[in-house]
Amino acid sequence: MSEPYTGGCACGALRYKISAEPVMMGDCQCRQCQRESGTGHGSHLTFPRAAVEIEGEAAHWNLVSDNGTVKTRAFCPTCGSPIAMTFPDMPDYFVVRAGSLDDPSRYKPQMVFWSAASQPWDHIDPNLPKFDKMPPM
Repeated sequence: MSEPYTGGCACGALRYKISAEPVMMGDCQCRQCQRESGTGHGSHLTFPRAAVEIEGEAAHWNLVSDNGTVKTRAFCPTCGSPIAMTFPDMPDYFVVRAGSLDDPSRYKPQMVFWSAASQPWDHIDPNLPKFDKMPPM
């Protein structure tokens, strides 16, 4: 493994360190990610939960995706920065926002999911594999 992935919120109250390589990196164009990010998509890195260390206390909120998956979103209660996402039904995974990385250039998207909800002004690499909804797992 290369150096750990580190990052946090805009004000520094939340910090994380991840001592593993991502399982997956991808852009999600679902309406939930559009609303949460304030842009056309969310960019995420998925890691094994066991490799994650967190400093600080995040605030959380739950939502249910179109396919019924419960997602718990974590954000900084001080500055409001969205940081991470977990899934109660998949506790072994921890997802971070690419923009929360100390070195966002480490984010290398591998796919785009929920392209069926994409906005015409949100231009993502046309060479990436695209899935109308979630890819098969």
